[in-house]
Amino acid sequence: MNILFAITTGILFSIGVFLLLRRDLIKVAMGYYVLFTAINLFLLAVGAFNGDVPPYTTMEGQGQQSDPLVQALILTAIVISFGSYALLLGMINIASRRFKTINADEVDELQG
Repeated sequence: MNILFAITTGILFSIGVFLLLRRDLIKVAMGYYVLFTAINLFLLAVGAFNGDVPPYTTMEGQGQQSDPLVQALILTAIVISFGSYALLLGMINIASRRFKTINADEVDELQG
């Protein structure tokens, strides 16, 4: 199961970074969301005790329970990422109306 989490997290990280490097602002926003999803999956994967117990279940027979701190961190990360994603979409909306494009190369005022 750890290999599956590692492969999935790695693929999501690579897709997120790839989309962040695009010039289309909508694709950048999608990459931002995919990257935050990968971070949440990473936090979920590393929250297990000794790699044997998933962080989202309890093992009552073995006397070992999951760590609630990981679940609280993931919930906080979801809320923060949703708020920052809404802010990013608002900024993209304002930029597209102001400059009449969503391509970052065509915006003259962004060049140094």
